[in-house]
Amino acid sequence: MELILAVKRLSALAQPARLSVFRFLVKAGPQGAAAGDIARALEITPNTLSAQLNVLANAGLAISRRDGRSIIYTADYDSMSQLLVYLMEDCCQGRPEICSPLADVAARAACCDRPQGALS
Repeated sequence: MELILAVKRLSALAQPARLSVFRFLVKAGPQGAAAGDIARALEITPNTLSAQLNVLANAGLAISRRDGRSIIYTADYDSMSQLLVYLMEDCCQGRPEICSPLADVAARAACCDRPQGALS
């Protein structure tokens, strides 16, 4: 990832409402959420939400698709992963304990992707 793209994505997230919208989309999962549902859940007016979603989409962090009369938004997980990898590429410098909390989060997330009752 180039520096300019990383800055663009970080800038898109550097505002409380946009960060809340992005986190909501991440939690919504690959199925996404309708714009109206996002606005209600986060108590954001539709026009403000539209502006926030446009910034996230322009940064490559959100994707939209039409489903009937609704527009469904999802987080772009590939772009999010690329940004996280870019931020962590040079981490640790021989001190793995610095990055271990991230490995713990990743392990918990992977755990939740398994069907219930599945063994690791």
